[in-house]
Amino acid sequence: MFKPIKLNLPQYPFRLKQEDDTLSIFDEIRKKFLVLTPEEWVRQHFVQFLIREKGYPRSLVKLEGGLKLNSRQKRSDILLFNNSGEKVVLVECKAPAIKISQETFDQAARYNFVYRVQYLVVTNGLEHFCAEIDFGNEQYKFLSDLPAYSSGI
Repeated sequence: MFKPIKLNLPQYPFRLKQEDDTLSIFDEIRKKFLVLTPEEWVRQHFVQFLIREKGYPRSLVKLEGGLKLNSRQKRSDILLFNNSGEKVVLVECKAPAIKISQETFDQAARYNFVYRVQYLVVTNGLEHFCAEIDFGNEQYKFLSDLPAYSSGI
């Protein structure tokens, strides 16, 4: 069973539920309890960070969306939309024990071939990387922080 650890994100008052050997966490977006895995711990923290610190409305957050990549079904972790319903931010979450590497970032970039969002974030809850994608020039640049929703993303 996973024991929650402190992440490099603010602490939030999550609803946890213990049943036998299974610890679950309440997902405010999907309105249900989910088995608490290391990756889910990171995902739930990052969702709260996006809502509480960056001002993204809950209604514009989609979790674990399906996508087709090279005829294979995949799942993205967090997808954010703007007021016009356009996809603008893709967040790939990894367990804290997974080191963020070029391979990890490349996985998120492959998902972005489908989504074509402007901002790509990869996090393991301890380290966070955000890149702004320039599709026209086929390049990206790393940012020190993800822009807030109020910035007009």
